[in-house]
Amino acid sequence: MTTDSRSAGTENAAERGKSDDASRPSTRESLRAIRDGIVVMWWAFFDWLAVVSWKTLLIVYGLGLILAAMLNRPNAFLLFVVASAIIKVVAGGKRRAELTASEATKRAETEQLERTVLEARMEALQAQIEPHFLFNTLGSIDQLIQTDPPRASKMQQSLIRYLRSAMPQMREGSRPTLGQQVDLCSAFLEIMAVRMEARLEPVVSVPEGLKSAVFPSMMLQTLVENAIKHGLEPKAEGGRLEIGAEIINGHLAVHVSDTGVGFMPQSESGVGLANVRERLKALYNDRAELIITVPPAGGTCATIKVPYEIAPPPE
Repeated sequence: MTTDSRSAGTENAAERGKSDDASRPSTRESLRAIRDGIVVMWWAFFDWLAVVSWKTLLIVYGLGLILAAMLNRPNAFLLFVVASAIIKVVAGGKRRAELTASEATKRAETEQLERTVLEARMEALQAQIEPHFLFNTLGSIDQLIQTDPPRASKMQQSLIRYLRSAMPQMREGSRPTLGQQVDLCSAFLEIMAVRMEARLEPVVSVPEGLKSAVFPSMMLQTLVENAIKHGLEPKAEGGRLEIGAEIINGHLAVHVSDTGVGFMPQSESGVGLANVRERLKALYNDRAELIITVPPAGGTCATIKVPYEIAPPPE
């Protein structure tokens, strides 16, 4: 019996030892959790103290003072008031600036993500639209091969130039530039000039220094297509189409003007222009606009104004 009792006592002691060992980590974890909670609460209070207005803080002080008086702890609360006021004055400004900068960074990242998604959608749309343009151009080349081989060769060379300008942009992940859009439109105008012959007089007068500026894809070509389809093609003698660009009050202003029949709001061109306006609003909010004017000599001038920004060099 004595041996069994000693054995049982030894086993009980071992179990208690294991229980104590198991409880120690749990106690340490609890203390660590309490400490982490206090740290989180302190920084939350610090952030609140940094951004809260003095008017709101004085109201809180008044209510707290009433509560402290009811609990007979006015001295302790006054110490809290003095300490919190000192913290707000000394460190609040810096912390408020940090929080404002952090919020601005998050907002900018969100806007950039939205722009990236929108541009991806537009690239998908471009991938759907361009086959129709390519098929129409190839069909025109096929017809010209039989009737006018030199014109067919010229159109084919312009199509090759268009594809050389378009394909790198589809592969690159960098933001589109005005220079890239001008190259595309120049090749497009060459193709249309072969079709319309002397009825189309294209002019591109974009300064080299502005070609590195950021400019949304497809918008310039939409304006050019509208100018030809709804301005110059309906006019028997055709006319002049000019692409220009300049800086106006910190904005990049890109113009597409023509000497065609003039702007008709009820025409189908309104759909393309509406899409341009919608994209500008999504990309830039109220910082960009599409302006349609009628020059004194007639025709139409479409201008897209966007914030002037130099595209970062490709990595």
